Amino acid sequence: MKIKNVLSALLAAVVFASSAFAVEVNKQEIESVSEDAVVFENYVGPHSVINTAEEIAAIGTGLGQTIAKNVETPATAGFAAKYQIIHAVDPNEKGKLDADIFIIGPNATVDHIKNVRRIIAAYLVAAYGYSDTDSKTLATFVTVYNAVYRGKLDYYQSKYKKVVTDNLTSDKAGIALSYKEWPGKTQLIIPLNDLNGGLSTVDTSVISDKKVVESMQEDDDKNVSTRKDMVDIKEREADNAQKKAETAQKKATEESNKLKEQQKKTAEAKKEADTAKKEAETAQKKAEENPDDKQAQKEAEEKKAVAEQKQEEADNQAKATEEQAKSTEDARNEAAAAQATADTKRTEAQNERQTIAEDQQKIIKEQTANENAATVYGLKAVDELGVLSSLVKMNADNGKVIKESPVTVIRSRSIYEAGETFVAIAGTNVGNGAVKLVLLDNENMEIIKESAETVAENSVLVQGGSDYYCVIKEGDKWVVGKFNANLEPLLKSPVSVKPATPITITSKGVMVTSTNNRPVLLNAQDLTLITDSASTNAK
Repeated sequence: MKIKNVLSALLAAVVFASSAFAVEVNKQEIESVSEDAVVFENYVGPHSVINTAEEIAAIGTGLGQTIAKNVETPATAGFAAKYQIIHAVDPNEKGKLDADIFIIGPNATVDHIKNVRRIIAAYLVAAYGYSDTDSKTLATFVTVYNAVYRGKLDYYQSKYKKVVTDNLTSDKAGIALSYKEWPGKTQLIIPLNDLNGGLSTVDTSVISDKKVVESMQEDDDKNVSTRKDMVDIKEREADNAQKKAETAQKKATEESNKLKEQQKKTAEAKKEADTAKKEAETAQKKAEENPDDKQAQKEAEEKKAVAEQKQEEADNQAKATEEQAKSTEDARNEAAAAQATADTKRTEAQNERQTIAEDQQKIIKEQTANENAATVYGLKAVDELGVLSSLVKMNADNGKVIKESPVTVIRSRSIYEAGETFVAIAGTNVGNGAVKLVLLDNENMEIIKESAETVAENSVLVQGGSDYYCVIKEGDKWVVGKFNANLEPLLKSPVSVKPATPITITSKGVMVTSTNNRPVLLNAQDLTLITDSASTNAK
């Protein structure tokens, strides 16, 4: 999942030398990605506060447990300032979808789409009884779906009930691509097909429409694994719907047989009522012709009573037949709807399996080409000022990007090769973020280790031999720190420095700028002060 306006920022890549590197990345290749595709900008870097996966999932579990108490009734769970669910359902409106709306409030600190998905997945387990595996699949599709239709209020109004759209605004509906825009600006919609539908509670057809799947295909791995899991869900939905259709068809047949019996009884009752009516009319005529004939008068009254009774019985039977006809029609409609669902899910699953097979062949072809090609690593700026960067791996033969690092907060435009890893400064001081020295592996380009020390966000990173220098926090001061390639601290300067000081490695020591804005030289062996240029000049 990629998007042009994110990736077409100022670019720089790396050609290896013994120090930091920077060359040009193939901008045309990156900009060839569809403008409608999706890539989430996550915070992937050090944190000042770290929540476990279990703690994050517990947010969704708590929300789900509240809604599960009565899924057929509108409800709200959680807190609007942080995380909240609006269970927007209306049984009186037909033809459109109910929905759960997941609100990420202004005080929320979630900064990675994986954690948004953890919350949603745990919610689906607690609220509707989904399995862990299915809930994770649905959560992935739900987030991409909401990114694809971000802000498209007309779309939501065409598909969802008024009780849903009344809670949406065009500037918040869906989810933004950047984690920076999530707090206070997210109304993530989970479409509900059948509140008591088990596996089919969430509308899988809606969250996996053509636009969503096309977006997922933009990923390097084309999201094959997750798409396969969705196919599996749909096939099980089809099986369930088929069983439901067969049961409903059996019931429809039974109801149809009952209708035939009722119709037969109605015809007989009507015939009896008509006969009784004629007999009553004949008796009444005879009584009128013989007003003094008491027996004729009596028979007329009796015949009239019988006719009225027979007519009442015929009316009741006709009503019963009408009710049976409705029951029969309902049963037939239920069977037809279930069969249509089974057919739809089966067709969707079959079509997607074919598409997945084609994508797998493309992946194999690309992997083969990349394995046989020379590769280089490079830095790509991810913001307009070029303050933050990410690492990319490129096919040196054709200039195509093979893989991009999920870490998009590398600082100082510098990164150093250290065996099978890279040393860099990464992070931000926003929210739970922190800036630290980190190691990235050269395969997945993910953070595998970070320093215990906090690094100045505008610190430079300089290599001296096999060691690395940067500015770190020491109490309430900033000092120069010296680290080995495993991020183990070797030395800390007793001299305080400017957090943005240049660090120059010379043959006589390490030159930095002290807090009084004077250049000073530090002994490379212990980082103690060698000379103070100001005091030297004074002498």
